[in-house]
Amino acid sequence: MRQAVLGALGALVLVGIGLFWWQGRASIESRAPPPPPAAPITDPEVLPIADPGTMKGPAPPEVSELSREEQRFFRYDRNRDRVISRNEMLSTRTAGFRALDVDGNNLLTFEEWAVTTVKRFEGADKDGDGRLTPQEFATTAPKPAPKKPACKC
Repeated sequence: MRQAVLGALGALVLVGIGLFWWQGRASIESRAPPPPPAAPITDPEVLPIADPGTMKGPAPPEVSELSREEQRFFRYDRNRDRVISRNEMLSTRTAGFRALDVDGNNLLTFEEWAVTTVKRFEGADKDGDGRLTPQEFATTAPKPAPKKPACKC
């Protein structure tokens, strides 16, 4: 019990000393004179040069196949533990699956897949002859994902 009382008393003394020290320091800093104004530079030789002239910086690093593969890998590796789990692999496919699963029972039947495929074929077959020319087939290519806006830092 005596140690607890002495500890509490010591803590209060230290806090009191700290408050007096802080208040004394703050009053000195608040009454300090302002710094002198900076003199304007009139000599053009002293000013820095903004023209880089013939100087060249380092070339940007080349993109290697390994870094592209790492980008592809990290699209699936959501938690960045350098291992792709089954759930991480399947998580990127859920939107496509849900678009095909018309009745929403989480089972994709052949009929659901076939209906979607036939609609896609008929949408691409502009002349309705039941065959796709190379130009018609080119319209079935997946649309590229919209690019994310660049950072406005």
